[in-house]
Amino acid sequence: MTKRSTSRQINAPAAAVFDAVADIEKFPEKSADIVSVELLTEQKKGVGARFRETRRMGKREGTTELECTEYVENERVRFVADQGGTVWDSVYTIKENADGTLLTLEMDARPHKLLAKIVVPFIVGMISKAVEKDMDAVKDYCEGKTGGGW
Repeated sequence: MTKRSTSRQINAPAAAVFDAVADIEKFPEKSADIVSVELLTEQKKGVGARFRETRRMGKREGTTELECTEYVENERVRFVADQGGTVWDSVYTIKENADGTLLTLEMDARPHKLLAKIVVPFIVGMISKAVEKDMDAVKDYCEGKTGGGW
């Protein structure tokens, strides 16, 4: 089991930050690394919404199927993927404070196949860099630095 946590203080209301991480269709607007999102269910938001996300990883592209398994408006949203023999469990927590909103992402990688148990420790660094970049992109989007803004 490999857990990573990262936070960003964002100068925007909690509702705007929540929308930035919970609105699946808008993911490509927030991160240049996300090439496309394909909805797999009629449900676009909330528990049960499933989608395929294609993103750039260096010079390559990779596609992951995710599902929203927890959705508490303006507080928390969780996306889970079972990819490459590993369950990737990502929880975004939103807390409004005097300076705007604190966004925290906790990602847990749980390999359940032998090869994944060997590989995951080697790719955690690469995944952590991508997560940090995504969190910076959400912050920039919410603060109006990349076409978003509230």
